[in-house]
Amino acid sequence: MPVYSMTGYASVQQSIPPDGDNHAPSLWRVGLEIRSVNSRFLDLSFKLPEDLRSCEPQLRSLVDNSLKRGKVEVRLLVNSEQASSVPVASPRLLQQLGSFQDTVKAWLPAAQAFSVAEVLRLSGSGSIELPDNWAERVSALCQEALKTLLDARQREGKRLADMLQDRVKQLRQLADQAEPLIPELVKQQKQRFLERWQEAMALSAGSVSPEAAQDRALTEATSFAIRIDVAEEVTRLRSHLEEISRLLSKGGDIGKRLDFLIQELHREANTLGSKSAALDLTRISVDMKVLIEQMREQVQNIE
Repeated sequence: MPVYSMTGYASVQQSIPPDGDNHAPSLWRVGLEIRSVNSRFLDLSFKLPEDLRSCEPQLRSLVDNSLKRGKVEVRLLVNSEQASSVPVASPRLLQQLGSFQDTVKAWLPAAQAFSVAEVLRLSGSGSIELPDNWAERVSALCQEALKTLLDARQREGKRLADMLQDRVKQLRQLADQAEPLIPELVKQQKQRFLERWQEAMALSAGSVSPEAAQDRALTEATSFAIRIDVAEEVTRLRSHLEEISRLLSKGGDIGKRLDFLIQELHREANTLGSKSAALDLTRISVDMKVLIEQMREQVQNIE
């Protein structure tokens, strides 16, 4: 399955003749936009004309079945192309306006007659009935927009997956650099501890037996070596990297699991840095944390 980003945008438009009459002079222009950004859960909001509020449950079901996570806004815009042209007053409407004007003048002789501008304004104020299959057309438009949105989110998801795989590769290289340093580092620190211990024992010669001092020194040196040994952290870090790479190859709804693994990666890199007793390992730890932070920012956008 592909990896999907939660960030995307889609916009589709369609001209709809009233009552399905393709030869009708006036058309409805319908536009549907879907915007999505990252979110922990699926958060839907709809901005619809009042006359089309009844379409919201159907649109919500379509979006809910297509998307798993993200803050999603669906906006539906409806305009009549007739509104952009000069209204045409039908003979019947003119007759009604004339009759109405005569009635007004009969009661109010001082009332002014309709002007041409007023007649045109009244001609364009009448409501136009929506086509009978309006809900079906809106649903089809939403499905088209969702397909466009998913394609955009898939393209962005592939880019994010490629970037994350590249960071995984770099982290593995840093782990390869750290691994050979660990045995030598432990050996050096153990030897350094023994030397300092022996110097301390020489200053207090006679207070303890040489055998007891040697045993105590070995015990303390071993304990210290264990505290600075980061082999376990490197092993766990490699394991997390393998799981991240596997999830990216698998695809699907992986954003939350990736976010958890990134937290674990950061914990291991922090521990490696805090236990490090060599500048080389400290540098490797810092480089790891920089890469992990880059991954964390991008994982927030994966569904």
